Amino acid sequence: MRTRVATLGGSLLRPEVEDRHEWLIGLCKAVNDVTSSGYKLALVIGGGAPAREGIGLARSIINTNTEALDRIGIAATRLNATIVAEALIETGNDVCPLIPTNIQDAVEYSENHDVVVMGGTEPGHTTDTVAIQLAKELGAECCIIATNVGHVYSSDPRTNEDAKKFETMTHEELSEIVGPAEHQNAGRSGVIDPIGASIAKEALLNLAVLDGRDIERLRAALNGESFEGTNVEG
Repeated sequence: MRTRVATLGGSLLRPEVEDRHEWLIGLCKAVNDVTSSGYKLALVIGGGAPAREGIGLARSIINTNTEALDRIGIAATRLNATIVAEALIETGNDVCPLIPTNIQDAVEYSENHDVVVMGGTEPGHTTDTVAIQLAKELGAECCIIATNVGHVYSSDPRTNEDAKKFETMTHEELSEIVGPAEHQNAGRSGVIDPIGASIAKEALLNLAVLDGRDIERLRAALNGESFEGTNVEG
């Protein structure tokens, strides 16, 4: 059976989304639509506000212990994953009731369920990286990066009004934008994590970057249809 993998930014579950309750209801309907079309799904959920708040609270004590700060962020991703998984189960989707803590378990659980939902795995790996690794292991055609921006830009459009928006781009172009494949500060977020981008480039795995606040765009991408966003290929 065909498999789709997506990472959903934690901001999509939090007050950054105007009506997050309607968004979650829409996500449940979209997942049902996609699995009814013959796809299996693996969703990797980011930490968002709970991760940033937890890391911010602990940083004054933990300070430079990046691994400890990462573990706090990972705990937040698993909380968000549990929220999504329980909502999907309640609305009739065949979802694994367990939240995988590593890629191997996620692959195993996907053999017996239409949908697997997970968060982070280990320090140094963002949920972007987890999703891209999982897509590689599951043999998915593409990994979808659903966040709170609509496209990949040449630079931050919030600070540079001349930033170029990409509809399509190569992995090489993406690498030039996100920078070298190294772990950034705990809690920091960008459009795509550079380690994940490097893994996708080496695996020749297509990426789809879109504004996950728009459920129809997300549904279309999960179904393999045309969507508004950035395709990273080649």
